[in-house]
Amino acid sequence: MEYTINKLAKLAGITTRTLRHYDEIGLLSPTRSNSNGYRIYGQLEVDKLQHILFYRELELPLDEIKRMVDDKNFNPDDTLQNHLIALQAKRNQLNTLIATVEKTILTKRGEIKMTNEEKFKGFKQQLVDDNEQKYGAEIRDNYGNDAVDGSYAKIAGMSQADYDEVTALEQSLMDALQAAFEQGEPAGELGMRVAELHKKWLCYYWKDYSQEAHIGLAEMYVADERFTAYYDKIGVGCTRFLRDAIVTYCR
Repeated sequence: MEYTINKLAKLAGITTRTLRHYDEIGLLSPTRSNSNGYRIYGQLEVDKLQHILFYRELELPLDEIKRMVDDKNFNPDDTLQNHLIALQAKRNQLNTLIATVEKTILTKRGEIKMTNEEKFKGFKQQLVDDNEQKYGAEIRDNYGNDAVDGSYAKIAGMSQADYDEVTALEQSLMDALQAAFEQGEPAGELGMRVAELHKKWLCYYWKDYSQEAHIGLAEMYVADERFTAYYDKIGVGCTRFLRDAIVTYCR
């Protein structure tokens, strides 16, 4: 079945302006234009639009969506499964936060008593769900479900003191990384300090630590543009600097 731009916009619940924008940036182009110059979309475009809108619901930027759907290894079946996992995680996150808010209201009314652990359960669950949504597929492929689920269980079991400590540690790590990067010696004393802090930070989240896994994670930082963008906020090339420091430290 084919659709004009107006009919497809109505079907999908979006505006024709959105579809035109997707066409302009090369994200979703019509299969053809008819004799009157109207954009015509076929079933392939309808299915692709569904994936695009799924990703938009997960709040991914359009350039990242384009990279994924244009990938020659893009698999619709695997993508739908990943969509399902991500949406379930988002639902669980909302349910946990709703439950936390409800308990907080009842506590304020004096109807129940809420432990400090319960007060922060929703935020820890949000941390887990956000990580699963953004990186779940990659880390499960690299480390396996048992390792990932064990890490999530460790996060869920964190006390508020643990959570505060790891948050402060992450800031110390970033500060040390900036200083070491400016010095420019991954194998230097500051570089080894960064790698040591990174290991300590990881051990708050990982059930089991190994040098091989640490190196593998550092390599993934360089290979995945999302991680690269995070560490390269300090300076272009900072992610590779961190990788080199970790590899030297572990070996």
